[in-house]
Parts: sequence; C-alpha cells; structure tokens
Amino acid sequence: MADVRFISSSIVQAANYRASGDRIELTPWDIRLLPIGHIQKGLLFPKPKPLQEKETENTLIQHLKTSLSHTLDYFPLLTGRLATTEYEDDTISFFIDCNNSGALFIHAAADGVTISDIIKPVYVPLIIHSFFPLNGLKNYEGITNPLLGIQITDLTDGVFIGCTINHAVADGTSFWHFFNSWSEISDGSIHLSKPPVFQRWFPDEKNIAKLKAKANAEIGTHNISSLQALLSHIWRSVIRNKNYDPNEETNYRVVVGARQRLQELPDMYFGNALLGEAVSMKAKELLGQGIGNVASQMKKIIATITEETFKKFLKSWPVSPKLVTMGSMTNNALVTSSSPRFNMYGNDFGWGKPIAIRSGSANKFDGKITLFCGAEKGSIDIEACLSSMTLEGMANDKEFMDTVQV
Repeated sequence: MADVRFISSSIVQAANYRASGDRIELTPWDIRLLPIGHIQKGLLFPKPKPLQEKETENTLIQHLKTSLSHTLDYFPLLTGRLATTEYEDDTISFFIDCNNSGALFIHAAADGVTISDIIKPVYVPLIIHSFFPLNGLKNYEGITNPLLGIQITDLTDGVFIGCTINHAVADGTSFWHFFNSWSEISDGSIHLSKPPVFQRWFPDEKNIAKLKAKANAEIGTHNISSLQALLSHIWRSVIRNKNYDPNEETNYRVVVGARQRLQELPDMYFGNALLGEAVSMKAKELLGQGIGNVASQMKKIIATITEETFKKFLKSWPVSPKLVTMGSMTNNALVTSSSPRFNMYGNDFGWGKPIAIRSGSANKFDGKITLFCGAEKGSIDIEACLSSMTLEGMANDKEFMDTVQV
C-alpha cells in the first residue's frame, strides 16, 4: 500500500475561550496512567457525495475544524497541557492547565487506498497506524504536546477520522463522550445533549464513614453475560494455542468502570474512572474446565469490585503510588480495552454513519484484546493483538472458530 501523504497540520483552539487560569487536578485514576500510551480509535466513513463529485475537500476539512473548535468550548481540558507543581518535600503533583494551547489537527491522504483495503483483510493493515496523530508518545509527555490530536485521512472512496487522546485525561467512556459530542455539533446541534462534568471527586473521611459499600457480588443469582462467556472463550483458545505448560499461571485482566458503582460520580464525568483486576488460573484449570466455569470465575472477580473498592483505592494510592507500565500488563496476560457498550456507530458528522472502527498503535502488545460494538446490532467486533503463530493456531481451532467470523 502507498504511504500516507500529509497535506496540512494546524492547531485548533476552543472558539470562545476566555482566560481564567482554570486547572483540573489529576486523580489517582489519572496519574497512574502517565507512563503508558494514549487512547487511539478512529472511524471509517464513505466519502461524502459532494467530494465524490469532485468538489473541493477544503469545505469538509474547514467544517470539521470549525465544529471541533466549537466542541472544544465544552471540553477545555482537551485544549490544555499537563503541568506540574513542585513542593518543598520534593514531591510533584500533576494537573491539567486549561490554557487553550490547542488540539493538533492533521489533514492527510492515503493515495490509492480504498475502503476495501481497510475492511477486507483479516489482519489489520499496518497503514492504519499512520491514520493517527501523536504516535509513540507517553501520557506524561502531555506537558509539551497536545492532549488531543485529530487526523483526517482521505482514501480513494472514503474518509478516516482518527482521534488520539492522552489517557491521563480520559478513559474509554470519556473518549467516546467527546467523539459523540463532536459528531453532534458537526451534524448541526448548537448545544450538547450530554455536557461533560469535570469536577474531580476526592472522597474525604466523612464520606468514607457515611457511605457503606454496596456489593455487586451476586454470584449464582444471575446468568453469565454474553461478554463474559465470549472473553472466556477467547482466553481458552489463546492459551490452548500458545502451548502453555499445564502448571503455568495465566491471567486475564478485565477493566471495571467506576461510574456505575460510585453513587457520587456523575454519569457524564470526564476523565479516568476505572480499575483493572486480574482473573488468574493455571493453564490446565483453564483448559480443563468449560467456558461456563471460566466465565463464572471472571464474573466472581468483577463482582468483588464495589463502591468501597474504588474509595479505598483513591484513599490508599497517594500513600503508596503505583503507576501502570507496559510490563505490568503483559505478564502471561490477556488485557481487554474499550467496550462494545460505547456509542461508536452513532457518530454522524453530517454525511452518514461510519462503516468501520479501527484503533491505532498505542499500547499494543501480545495479548491486547480491543472490543468494539459491531456494525450489526447486538454483535461485537474484536481486534486481537497476538503473535502470528497464535493467530494461525486459533484460525485452525475448530472449537474457537465455530462461534466467530473473520
């Protein structure tokens, strides 16, 4: 395939910024992600009809820039930069300086590349990684780099909108909240239907004393969810085709969100609000049990993460801080990111809904499982970052292939 050709690069600022010196403190949820990479997801659209009829592309690019600028009025932290405060005891705190330094906006073209070139191959084409800006950066580099980057890449018959957001600023829920909001403004809305909430939540002793934990653990009272069963199915096939030693410990790290568990946290909270928890089993136990038993263990672990778990984390983390690193995620583990519950295909910028979703190169490793909602209602798309040997084994794994499509 041809290389990506870069046409223009600019900085887009909030349209109605008023200098106020606002700053947003990072929470432990945010700070621990500083050493890893950004969130990168993008949507593939058919080319708008006027462009197919040879009208100028500048009209579309200018429209997307303008609508992005107005959207950033509602998301001032995304036009800011990370900043630090140093204290006399040699400690440092991070915060977001909402100074309207601006978001990166790139216009590019992949000459000769078609929609079919992107969606037909079973393996994700490497050129897709070039459809995203701010590649290779770690979150702590947001001190000198934009916290948001957008890249519009023209294909022969399509348009790919790639979005990169600093993971110390937003989790997956907040990422798609922004994307949904931008498409809403682009499609003609004047005001957002779901404005974000930026007020940070730090529980104090009174809150901790007054509020009792509400347990989620209802083991045995509900059926295993389809997602838990699917993840268990993938886990077993991956381990089976990696030829693990029967007594070797394997892990599946699931991510659990706080918004549905912390009563004080608004649904539209913008930032990171999640914890990861590992389900651990020896290879012989994983493969010797059916999917239902494995999924039950996954459900049991998730059910132990309660309102009190999140509060204890926020209280204990500053005393004993621990950052997330790539090494901490890749120890004989599968790791799930993103969620099929996010509104991805509902993003209409004014010329129709997307036809596919892809992710960038950030935070990729052998064992990374990325979940998307499928184009067909109720379906789930999975992007698996695994060795070619493992993928080939899974392709020949009849038990696994009986329930998936590639």
